[in-house]
Amino acid sequence: MPNGLEIAKTAIEDFKKIQRYMSIAKEENAERTYAELKREYLSLKAILNVAGVNLTDIDEIKE
Repeated sequence: MPNGLEIAKTAIEDFKKIQRYMSIAKEENAERTYAELKREYLSLKAILNVAGVNLTDIDEIKE
């Protein structure tokens, strides 16, 4: 069973990956894809905030 640090690490990696995909979707004007990615982005952002992760340096989208 993963501990809190492993869960936070996975969430941070997923957060960064979603942001990369959001940037690509925005660049390609893929509005529906961007909207779905944004939902995942907001969920991960909420989880990381609750976990006490400082998003200042890793949040590139800032939505």
